[in-house]
Amino acid sequence: MTAKTILIVDDDPTQRRLMRAVCEKAGYPVVQAESGEAAIAILQGDQGQDVSLMMLDLRMPGLGGMEALKRAKSMREDLPVIVLTAQGGIDTVVEAMQNGATDFFVKPASPERVIVSINNALNLTTLKGEVSRLKRKREGAMGFKDLIGHSAALKNVMRVGERAAASNIPILITGESGVGKEMIARAIQGSSERAGRSFITVNCGAIPENLVESILFGHEKGSFTGAHQKHIGKFQEADGGTIFLDEVGELPADMQVKLLRVLQEGEVDPIGSKRPVKVDVRVISATNRDLTEEVKAGRFREDLYYRLNVFPVHIPPLRERVEDVPALVDHFIQRYNAEERRDVRGVQHEVLEVLMRQPWPGNVRQLENTIFRAVVLAEAPYLSARDFPLLSSEFEAAGVDMGPPMLEEALSGDDGRDADHAAPASVPRPLSGNSASAFENVDVFDRDGHLRTLDAIERDLIRLAIDTYDGRMSEVARRLGMGRSTLYRKLRDHGLEVKRAS
Repeated sequence: MTAKTILIVDDDPTQRRLMRAVCEKAGYPVVQAESGEAAIAILQGDQGQDVSLMMLDLRMPGLGGMEALKRAKSMREDLPVIVLTAQGGIDTVVEAMQNGATDFFVKPASPERVIVSINNALNLTTLKGEVSRLKRKREGAMGFKDLIGHSAALKNVMRVGERAAASNIPILITGESGVGKEMIARAIQGSSERAGRSFITVNCGAIPENLVESILFGHEKGSFTGAHQKHIGKFQEADGGTIFLDEVGELPADMQVKLLRVLQEGEVDPIGSKRPVKVDVRVISATNRDLTEEVKAGRFREDLYYRLNVFPVHIPPLRERVEDVPALVDHFIQRYNAEERRDVRGVQHEVLEVLMRQPWPGNVRQLENTIFRAVVLAEAPYLSARDFPLLSSEFEAAGVDMGPPMLEEALSGDDGRDADHAAPASVPRPLSGNSASAFENVDVFDRDGHLRTLDAIERDLIRLAIDTYDGRMSEVARRLGMGRSTLYRKLRDHGLEVKRAS
């Protein structure tokens, strides 16, 4: 998952450098702007879509911070903005908050205060997005833009679904369990002229056989033992909107006949009623079965099959659209960060590669549950192999480190080398060649002329090595004189995330 990028806007280069150090130490990539005009240009350009949060100084020459805040929010209303000010006047703070600022602090602020503010702002934004999405779902207004993924297979499903949404013909959605058939059905509803109206979901396989007719079509008071009051069925509930018949292949044979009548006549016959009731319902059905085989076997009516399958939409399984896995992982991490009050920044690249190779027989639903469990277990900023205990054999087969090292392994620099012949894990071996000369670009002294901590220097050195060797981790580990597992541990310890070379 791509880490969330922070845009730092301040005309003071020292302040920008301090804020950048704080953000990068916490694992956030940084983009810098020295003026309000430069910040707006970044948001309008290609980099703008990558910016997840803006830290904005209010007092700058030219385009001031308050005006820059207004313009940024007009461009991206959902962009969280934290304002920085040297003076904490209440009027200034109130004005900034009224113009859309998420938080503020007075300079200089402690690194802890800055990180808490950033994390809270990002989590709040994620939670707002999820709440908005759930609200659209509840109101029947969820559209195709709410679907997660970028694969060609999913885009094809979207194109077909958008065409289906333009009419009222019955739709049959097919695909394995857990691929997201209900999500597609909701997107069709939200993109049609019935958007905002009732969307009634019925799992045909979960209804007791003796209650199917009553639940779908309703009953009159006293029509059978236990019918103490009138009950309108799901089709009448959906009148004017859409009914989604999930696992329609599970319907008993007698109910298939009654469903056929609804599709042919546009009316239902409640149990005990003297006359049929007209309904205006868009029918979207779904199944994980091969209904053509069910028809051949005599378990599903052929005439009903052709009535339901007027416009087929097939959703490929997740293993056939692995390009969607990173976006889904990103989405589920953000969702459960907000719900569980966690602060997971993403997933390590070597772990993501293993996740993308999994068959996922339970499809998106299985992936979601796996990420949920990992977020709850996570103890580091990025999900590691040890957060996926059920996939331990897959990670071991891929050569991915499964957990914290033993003490003697950490001291030996790992890879089975003896401690007497390897540098301590916390101190990289001397570099050679291009990396040695590049070391001169790593700041050893802070801005006050004092030596920086070894931990801070090591972090910068590792990042420099990764940039120098274009993310080729085997080469980075060799140049730094440590094993790959040790290198990945240090990436976790320092909160670094790496985009691997293609």
